[in-house]
Amino acid sequence: MRRIALVLLLALLLAPAAPAQEKEAERLQIAAEVLDEILNVPENVPQDLLDKAECVGVFPSVLKGAFIFGGSYGRGAFVCRSGENFTGPWGPPAMYRIEGGSVGLQLGGQATDFVLLVMNPKGVNSLLRSKARLGADASAAAGPKGRTAEAATDLYLRAEILTYSRNRGLFAGVSLEGSSLRQDKGANEKVYGRKVSATRILREGAVQVPEAGRTLVNSLNTHSPRNLSE
Repeated sequence: MRRIALVLLLALLLAPAAPAQEKEAERLQIAAEVLDEILNVPENVPQDLLDKAECVGVFPSVLKGAFIFGGSYGRGAFVCRSGENFTGPWGPPAMYRIEGGSVGLQLGGQATDFVLLVMNPKGVNSLLRSKARLGADASAAAGPKGRTAEAATDLYLRAEILTYSRNRGLFAGVSLEGSSLRQDKGANEKVYGRKVSATRILREGAVQVPEAGRTLVNSLNTHSPRNLSE
């Protein structure tokens, strides 16, 4: 009887974990689908900017409603190139939240997908803080689009993070200044089965790419296998 009671107790303790892990796995899969869809249309993220990005963030189906109530209104993931100088293949994803700011005024009540390119090490360092405010902790700009877009302007050269949105099928650069990026510690624990910081995930190689994030990472390795930034 004691053994049966122990088994039942363990089952109750572990039961919530599986659905939670599945939810984060689904979030990573949707992020991969969003990125693939965006990168496979003609007027997408300029290839030269993608090839110079140190990290890429994808936040699918961000909703306006949560912004109105002042809560977290978007969840997604960042993936960074591996290696000390970001010259290796894309590494494991770290889960993040995007919160507040002026974005809620631009969503129009519709679910919006966001893609963020982190363009230099300073931008990465801002990302690795517990919370980074776009426009304050990290300079941000609405990114240009199109495969042949002129990206080498002062604005884009100075920006640490370039931001894009897709709403109702329309893809464009969008200003996210005033929004905040925050590490989603609970989601990272569910994905990796233990507590692990974004720094350990994105820069220190402390974990391997999880099965749930493999599609997203493979997509980045396919679309931009090498870092071409100087």
